[in-house]
Amino acid sequence: MKIRRITLAALVLALSASPSFAQWAVFDAANFQENLLTEVNTASQVTNQVTQIAHEVSMLQNQAQHLKNLNFTTLPQLLSTLNTTVNLINQTQRMAFNLTQTQQTLAATYPSSYGTSVSFSQLNADSLSRWQTSHDALSTALQVQSQASQNFAADQAALSSLMTRSSGSVGALQGMQATNELLGLVTRQLIQSQQIALTQGRADSLELSRAVEADARARQVRQGFMTTTPYTPQPVNF
Repeated sequence: MKIRRITLAALVLALSASPSFAQWAVFDAANFQENLLTEVNTASQVTNQVTQIAHEVSMLQNQAQHLKNLNFTTLPQLLSTLNTTVNLINQTQRMAFNLTQTQQTLAATYPSSYGTSVSFSQLNADSLSRWQTSHDALSTALQVQSQASQNFAADQAALSSLMTRSSGSVGALQGMQATNELLGLVTRQLIQSQQIALTQGRADSLELSRAVEADARARQVRQGFMTTTPYTPQPVNF
């Protein structure tokens, strides 16, 4: 009996020491759940980072759109039109648009009165000079008005082009540039209106001044006639 017990104990020890019993695995559910949650959180963070990067890329693309240049300007055309009108105003001007020169011309050709010693040749010369000055001023006014009329077609083309680019602008910069171009066109037209008013006003003023001087000349001629030696009839022999 004792021998059987010893044999059974030896058998149990041998079985417990075999490799099959040593390789049995133990499943830890709590550890597995914790690892799974960690992986899920990591995947969620990666997804959020990808979404954020996509938003930043979209924002940069939008900024790039806002910084796109219009690549169009009407400035050379506007300056050329203005220079043409300025040249018309400056040419053939006996009385320039300069304060000092205007004062000198008025004093020389448009005197407030004539002295008793003035000659008829001087009166006639001044009258001719005033007529030529008024003629030049009226001619300039007519040419500036004609130039303004010719500018309508160019202004219409520029306006159409600017409106097309303004409606097709893809960003804030292009929109602002198109607006500035439109403001430039409007400013050029305002300057042209001032030029027309300036030349027409000058012509009107010179013509009124010529009429005033004609009255002064008439008074001087009348005074000269009245102060000359009276006419004495002389006998005529036939």
